[in-house]
Amino acid sequence: MGEEPMSEESLRELLARVHERLAQAGSVDPESRKILAALVRDVDRALGDGKGTGPVRGHVPRLESLAVRFQTDHPGLAELLQQIVDALGKVGI
Repeated sequence: MGEEPMSEESLRELLARVHERLAQAGSVDPESRKILAALVRDVDRALGDGKGTGPVRGHVPRLESLAVRFQTDHPGLAELLQQIVDALGKVGI
């Protein structure tokens, strides 16, 4: 079977997993936490009303940068962030 398209529910699940990982990762710097919180908020808003993809699109480069930065110390979080970047691409954001 092929890979199923990314659904809104799947994207929300990934965002929830980021919240969980952040809660467990005490060593994530405040600026990274702030960026991730803004991203989650903007994606939730965009998913909720079907609008506002512009603010989400603006986070993608920073999100990719955070994924690279977290690769060593927080590989699970880095993987989730990359999955979110991929998912956003699949839904056209």
